[in-house]
This record gives sequence, C-alpha cells and structure tokens, in this order.
Amino acid sequence: MSGLETDLYEIRMAVSYLRRGMTAPATFSLFPRRLPGGRGSLVAAGLADALDFLTGFGFTGPELDWLRAEAGLRGSDLDALAGLRFNGEVRAVPEGRLVAAGTPLLEVTAPFPQAQLVETALLNFLTHHTAVATKAARCRLAAGGAGLIDFAARRTHGLEAARAAARATAIAGFSGTSYVAGARELGIPALGTMAHSYVQAIGSDAAAFRAFAEDFPSAAVFLVDTFDTVAGVRHAIEVARELGLPPERVGVRLDSGDLGTLAREARQLLDDAGFTAACIVASGGLDEYAIEELVRAGAPVDVYGVGTKVGVSADAPSLDTAYKLVSYAGRPVLKLSTGKATLPGAKQVYRGAPGEPDLLALRSERPPSRREPLLVPVMTGGQHVGESTVAGARRWFERDLERLPARARRLRDPAPLELVTSPALRSLAGRLGGDAAAGGRSARRREREDAPGKSTLDLFG
Repeated sequence: MSGLETDLYEIRMAVSYLRRGMTAPATFSLFPRRLPGGRGSLVAAGLADALDFLTGFGFTGPELDWLRAEAGLRGSDLDALAGLRFNGEVRAVPEGRLVAAGTPLLEVTAPFPQAQLVETALLNFLTHHTAVATKAARCRLAAGGAGLIDFAARRTHGLEAARAAARATAIAGFSGTSYVAGARELGIPALGTMAHSYVQAIGSDAAAFRAFAEDFPSAAVFLVDTFDTVAGVRHAIEVARELGLPPERVGVRLDSGDLGTLAREARQLLDDAGFTAACIVASGGLDEYAIEELVRAGAPVDVYGVGTKVGVSADAPSLDTAYKLVSYAGRPVLKLSTGKATLPGAKQVYRGAPGEPDLLALRSERPPSRREPLLVPVMTGGQHVGESTVAGARRWFERDLERLPARARRLRDPAPLELVTSPALRSLAGRLGGDAAAGGRSARRREREDAPGKSTLDLFG
C-alpha cells in the first residue's frame, strides 16, 4: 500500500517527529464520537482492509521523488521515509460486533511517525465499512426471516466502495451480492436475475423468459414488470410449465409499482399454478423502512434486493469518527477542545450481560469479573495475529444481534447501547484535564504580556 494514501499534514508531522527524534511509542484510539440519527448501535467493519493496508505500508522510490519535488522534503527526510514500515501493534473490536458510540474500534501503538501516517487510511476503511454494515444490519432487522441480496454496485461511490458494500452486507447477514468481482474475492455467492433491457431486446416477456430459462435453468428468476406485472407472472408460469422447471428453481422479481399488492397477486397466481415453492424477489429503491412496511403489511416477499440506499448508507453516509493520540512515550494525554474532548490512555471495553452498559476502562486496569473484553490483539510487530474473515465476522454479528436488547433493535427511535467509563479513567481524565487547564491559563497570561505583532501567513504552502 502506498505511503501517499494519507493527508499532507500527516506526512509533514511525521517528518517533523523524525527530525526531532520523536519516535517513542504512541497510542492512537479510533472511535465514533456519536451515533447517526436513528441508530441504536454500530456494526464494526473494515478491519481486514485496515490490516492489509498496515502490512503493505511504505513509500516507493517514485513516490519519494514526488515528495522531494512537491513537498519540499530534505534528502535526510526521504531517507528516513524510505525505510519506514509499520511494525507496531493493533488491538481492535472484531468485525461484526455491535458497539456503542465512544467505543474504540481499534487502537494503534507504534513509533510515533508510523502511528501518525496511517491515520487517514484507517479512518477511511473503518468509517465507510462500519456505516454500510450498520445500514445493512438495519435491513436485516426489518426483513425478519426473508433473504437479502446486495444490489449496490452500480451506484456506490466507486468500485472499491462496491466491494466494501459486498463485504459489509455479507457480514450483516445478506445471502450474496450481484457484484461478481466482490463475490469472487470474498468467497460469497454471486446472485442476480435479469434486466429490463433483456426483455426489451428479445421483445416479449414469454420469449425472454423462455430464452433465459433455456440458458440458465437452475437460476430461472424472471423480471416480470417490464410491460405488465401480472401478465408477466402468468408468462413466467407458462414458461416454467412448458420447460418442466422444478418449482423450487423458479422465481419472479418485482421491481416497480405497489410491491405489497403485486407480491400478493403474484403469490396467488404461483400457488394456484402449483408453484408454491417458487420465490418472490422484491427490489427498487428499498431500504429498512420500506422493507419494514412490506413485512408489516404481510407482503409474501421471500428475498429483498437492496441497492443504492444501503451501498451509500443514504440517510447516514458518514460517521463522526476520530483517531486521537491518547498516549506518547508512556505518558497518557488528552485534548479539551469544545465538543471534541478525548479520554487519555490506552483502553479496553468490557461487555457484561445483555442489557448492561459496556464499560470503557484503562487497559492497565484489572479486568472486571464476568465481563468480556471487546478489543483483542490483531497485529503484533506489524504482522497479523489471528484471522479477520467474512465468515468469522458474520458469526460475531449473529451472536451480538441475538443479544441486542429490543429497545436498541427498533428502527425508529431506538435506545442506543450504553457505554460508561470506569472510575479510574474518569479520575485520570479529571486530573490531566485540570493540569492542562491550569497550564493553559498560565500560557495565555504570558501570551498577553509578550504578544508580538501579527502578520499574514500563507498557511497551506
């Protein structure tokens, strides 16, 4: 992975640390400050890509040449960056786990320049994947026992985002994805039907369905709404009968109109024709709220194809995540910025019985009894420890979803999972905050006494 996959100020800070010999271990904590509206929890995701990035992190010769020309770095700076690799440690919440706002999704401990340079990429991976996985989980809650397929690839913000959506939705329990490259890479089912253009090009429902079933008899799911939905269902039945297709291998897809009413009409037609095992797939601008309405109305939909609104997490397209220094050279640190204050020190989060708040504590504290630590070692000496697979993440998701309190499962006005801080962490934060505030007041007095004249500066050059 390229060392340039960062913000310029990360490189400038890292170079400044290197020039001053500030290479002692630093711990950064990556956490969501708050939940987006309507969320009761977050699904941790993106860790696998983050670890892959750390494993391959470094600068190539051409990249260093570019930095010399564009960023004005010295030869000694480039020499230092040339040999820089990530050899630190990472503790993280496993992918698929459900967490509260304020929970560190991961903590990095590494020589200061290394830990600083990887900030942008780690925030990018975990923020995006977690947002999409959380949206997908809400669709899972809404769908009940119905299946879900990821249809997002065509409208995500780039193909890398399409791959992220395929992975995040698989973690949250989707049956598969329409995105073939993602399915192949991730080892998940590639699923899909046909487009309206196929029916239009062949010229009629019946002819298109017959051609498709002849070519793909084991995946005969017909898109029935190109011209007239009810007529399309009848044509699908005729073709299935004509070709002797097994009912369990037949399906119809509804992509427009009143999906609830059409699903009931399609179910009746299929059942009357003896195709009781045939499935009904619904798609077309769906999200968790639309799925919830269809389920509440008793629509006989077996599978929901969900695309754009999950792939871009439409109602909450980003998370307010932060990556903040909490310790340097063995010294815990914090910031007191208004609305962005942080808690000092490397941390651990402990989970108790269902319904109990999670406990945010200092990592150095004695673990409380009968509580499960959420952050586990995933990288030591720059090398992976353990696994971070889709299947494993999905198991964590299923486990935590089963334990999620009913009040946090609600799609509307959920009660968020709670996170409380330990007395020791509160005490340390209070002491350091008091010391910092006192030092700040003294510094401001000195500044007022000795303030020089101000000049206009080119801050970004």
